Amino acid sequence: MDAAAAQKEHARLNALIREHDKRYYQEDAPSISDAEYDRLRQELESLEAKFPQLVTPESATQRVGALAAEGFEKVRHSKPMLSLDNAFNEDDVRDWDKRTRKWLRYDDNIPIEYICEHKIDGLSFSARYENGELVLGATRGDGEVGENITENLKTILPLVLEGDAPAVLEARGEVYMSNADFKALNASRSLEEQFANPRNAAAGSLRQLDPEVTRSRKLSYFVYDWAEISSIELVGNSDFDLMFKLKDMGLRTFISDKSNNTWQYKFTASLDELLKYHREMLERRASLGYDIDGLVYKVDKLKLRESLGFKARSPRWAIAHKFPAEQAITRLEAIDIQVGRTGVLTPVARLTPVNVGGVMVSNATLHNEDEIARKDVRVGDMVVIQRAGDVIPQVVEVKTRGDGAVPYVFPTHCPVCNSEAVREEGEVAKRCTGGLICAAQAVERLRHFVARNALDIDGLGAKQIEAFFAEGLVKTPADIFTLEARDRESLAPLKNRKGWGEQSANNLFSAIQTARNTTLSRYIYALGIRHIGEETAKLLAKNYGTHDALFDALKVAHDHESDAYKELLSIDGIGEKVAQALIDFTHEEHNRALLHELSGYLNFAPEAQARTDSAVAGKTVVFTGTLQTVGRAEAKAQAESLGAKVAGSVSKKTDYVVAGAEAGSKLKEAAKLGVKVLTEEEWFALLG
Repeated sequence: MDAAAAQKEHARLNALIREHDKRYYQEDAPSISDAEYDRLRQELESLEAKFPQLVTPESATQRVGALAAEGFEKVRHSKPMLSLDNAFNEDDVRDWDKRTRKWLRYDDNIPIEYICEHKIDGLSFSARYENGELVLGATRGDGEVGENITENLKTILPLVLEGDAPAVLEARGEVYMSNADFKALNASRSLEEQFANPRNAAAGSLRQLDPEVTRSRKLSYFVYDWAEISSIELVGNSDFDLMFKLKDMGLRTFISDKSNNTWQYKFTASLDELLKYHREMLERRASLGYDIDGLVYKVDKLKLRESLGFKARSPRWAIAHKFPAEQAITRLEAIDIQVGRTGVLTPVARLTPVNVGGVMVSNATLHNEDEIARKDVRVGDMVVIQRAGDVIPQVVEVKTRGDGAVPYVFPTHCPVCNSEAVREEGEVAKRCTGGLICAAQAVERLRHFVARNALDIDGLGAKQIEAFFAEGLVKTPADIFTLEARDRESLAPLKNRKGWGEQSANNLFSAIQTARNTTLSRYIYALGIRHIGEETAKLLAKNYGTHDALFDALKVAHDHESDAYKELLSIDGIGEKVAQALIDFTHEEHNRALLHELSGYLNFAPEAQARTDSAVAGKTVVFTGTLQTVGRAEAKAQAESLGAKVAGSVSKKTDYVVAGAEAGSKLKEAAKLGVKVLTEEEWFALLG
C-alpha cells in the first residue's frame, strides 16, 4: 500500500470508528459487536504503525469515547477519563509486561506486583465527593468533557461517604445491570423497545433526563479507580490499599474483605498467575451474574504508576485482556418478521440449531432492514453467530454464500394484517400502519383506547383487556360498545365469570355507556395514531371541529398537492411527520371502516369553548417576522385565548397575516392569495 492509498484507508477507518463511537457512547445503540469494533481499531493501529505520519490529534487512536450528547449539561473532568489499551491474547499481555519492564528499567528478576479485576461491560462514570458529600457525577464523554448525570448517580451511589472521608475525592467506576435485572426489564417492554444487552440497558437507564426513570431501573456499580484525592496518605501506596479504603467509605469495590485474592480481585507478582486467572474467568463468566468482556491488569504500586505515566488515550500501567467472542457458524434457514405491540417490524434469523458457548441457539436478531442490507445476509448463507452471557444472539457476518441465495427483500406490508409498512425519515424501523386492526398491536392499542386520558373507561384495565382479547370478546375498539348487548345473549355472561359479579359487570357496562359521550380531541388521542399526543389531538379538534370534517380532509390530504394537505400543514404545531402519520393511518381502508363504525357509537360533546366575543374569535391568524411589543409565543397565546386559530403557514383560509420586522415568504404568500396583512400596531388595535 502506497502513501496515498494508506491515507485514504486511514480516513475510511477513522470515519467508521467515529460513527460507531457515536452509536455506542452517545446513542447506547451499537450496530456492530465489540469484536468487530476491536478489529477496526486494530486495523487503524496497524496502519499508523506502518505510516506514522498519519497520526494526528484527530485520529481515533488518540481519542477516547465520543462527544457528550445533547440534552445534558457538559462537565469538564478534573483529570481526563482515559481508555485502556487492549490485549487479545496471552502474547499481547506478555508484550505489555516487557514494555512495562523496559520503561521501569526492571529486568526479569525484579518482581512487579500486579492486580487483576473484572472488566465490567457497563457505562463509565466519575463521581466527585466534597467533604464526604456527592456533589457531581459525569459520564466519560470524550474523556475531557462528559455529561452531567449527578441526579441520576444519586439514585445509585451513597450520597454521603462513611467514616474518615477526605475533603475531596473523585472516584471512577462503572454502572452496570445484572443479567437477572436485565431479563426482568426486557420482559416488561415490547419487542422493539427491548435493550440488546445489559450494557445498553445500563447506559440507557443512567443517561435519562428524568432521574425517576433511572431510579426505577435496578442498576449496580463498582468503583475501580480515582482521579483526585485531597489526602493521599489516607489511601496508602497501592491499589489494594486504595480500594479497601474506598470500601470502608461505603463505596462498592471489587474487594470483599482483607484478603487480597478473591474471585473478583487478584493480587500477584506472577504473570503466569494472571493468565491462569484469565482462563478461569473465561470458564466462569456465564455464572457471574453480570457481564464482563475481559479482565483488567494494573501495576499495583502507585509510585510505579507515576513513573510509567500515560500515552495519548491510555495509561501505560494498565491493560484490558479481552475475552474472545463466543461464536459459531451455522446455516440461515429463514428470515421471519415479528410485529411488536407498537407496530415495529423486527427481522429474526431462523437458524440450524448450533451450540454457542454452551447454549443451543436457533434464533438470532437481525435488528432491522438496514442491518440486513449492510451485512448482505441471505437465506441459505452460512453465517457467524455470536452471543455473550445473556445477550440476545446476533448474526455477525456472512461466512459463505448459499447456493442460489438471493438478496432479501424487506416486506412492504405487515405480515399480520397486510397493512402498509412505512419507514419515517430518520428512523431505522419500519412500522405497520394497521394500528387498531392489527392483531399484533391490538392489546396495546385497546389498552391505550380505554386509558384515563383517552376514553377513560373505568373497570376496563390492562388485565381485563388482555383477558377479553384472548377470549375473542373484544378484538377492536368497536367491540367494546357491543359488549353489553352480546353479554345478554351469551351462555356464560360476564357476571358469572370468576372474579366478576353482577355489580361489577353492571359497573363496567355503565362506564362504557358514559364513555360514549366524549370529546373529539379525546377520541383522536384514543386512536393511538403515531406522533399524536393529547395537545396535537386538541389542535386537530379545534381546527376541524367535527369527526367527519377531520377524516374527510385527511382522505383528500393523501395528495400532497391538495389544498387539504396544505391546510393540515398550516396548523401551528403540525409538521410533515405528524401530517404523514395521520395520512398513513387513514389511508388504510380497514382503519376508515373502523372509524366509521366507531363514530356510530359515540356522541361528541363540544370542546372547551374559547372566547367568542372578541374581534378575532374564529379567525385564522399567521404571525411572521419579529414583533417589537411582545414575543411571537406570547402573541400566539394571546390570540388563542381570544378565540383565534393560529396557523403556521398561509392558506386561502387565513384571515389575517400579522407582519413584524423582516417578514419573509409568508408575507409574499399573503399578497399572492389576497390575505389581509396587518402591522403589529394594527393587530393590537384590532384586539382593542
